[in-house]
Amino acid sequence: MQTCYRHPDRETGVSCSNCGRPICTDCMTATSVGMRCPECAKDRTQVRTVRSLTTDPTATYVLIAINVLAAIGSGALFGRGGRTQAFVDLALIGEAFGPDGPIGVAHGEYWRLITGGFLHSGIIHLAFNMWILLFLGRELEPALGRARFLALYFTSLLAGSAGALLLQPRAVTVGASGAVFGLMGAAFVLYRARGIDPMQAGIGPMILLNLAITFLIPNISIGGHIGGLIGGAVAALVMERLAGRSRSVWVPVAACASIGVVAVVAGIAAASRGGTGLALLLALPG
Repeated sequence: MQTCYRHPDRETGVSCSNCGRPICTDCMTATSVGMRCPECAKDRTQVRTVRSLTTDPTATYVLIAINVLAAIGSGALFGRGGRTQAFVDLALIGEAFGPDGPIGVAHGEYWRLITGGFLHSGIIHLAFNMWILLFLGRELEPALGRARFLALYFTSLLAGSAGALLLQPRAVTVGASGAVFGLMGAAFVLYRARGIDPMQAGIGPMILLNLAITFLIPNISIGGHIGGLIGGAVAALVMERLAGRSRSVWVPVAACASIGVVAVVAGIAAASRGGTGLALLLALPG
């Protein structure tokens, strides 16, 4: 357990949301963007300058735009999701038989671990995920900064892909849900670290509601959602631990990259298990 930088005899799990230094209850000042240490709370000009650099969640908007463009390109917005060549080439599939032979992550198509997270099965699927991404992005990106937010997003996406392949290596899985669940898990961890009750803040009920939907509605990737949730929570926990030891933005990014590598290895291993793939009929346009 780390100790307060002003009171070395006091253990604390809370860090300043601006500089990352560990602070005890006597040293923390509650603000709209988390707990601040005495120096950052007094230096209003510096705090305002730091916030002005990251207030606009540009990375969130870019991610949403990529998802929408991918939905258009794959035909999902026109009711053709799953029946276009782009969808077949980019969807997350561990192992299957395509029109021209075996396809999937097990056969070296590793890009599917990422591209599958940008495809959707229809406009409702896309709209639901993008609404949650916008909500969480506006909360997390200003607090973390763009680099750490993007690292968190892609770590969650890869963890979700690994989870999906672990439970259903021969199913076709698409959607940003794994990444979105990761952002929910990260928000839960970061709220608790800053002394904010996740249940009162709304993120706790959001997680419970989406987990209920995951288990109650058929044809939803349970592994993808759980994998993303765990991956995002672990990544946020690691970033929070590192915040009190290093102020460099690249240290937590590198930590997320390491978690992402583990997820990739796990996903490839899950996709490759069990010999030849079962036949999977992928309908292509005539």
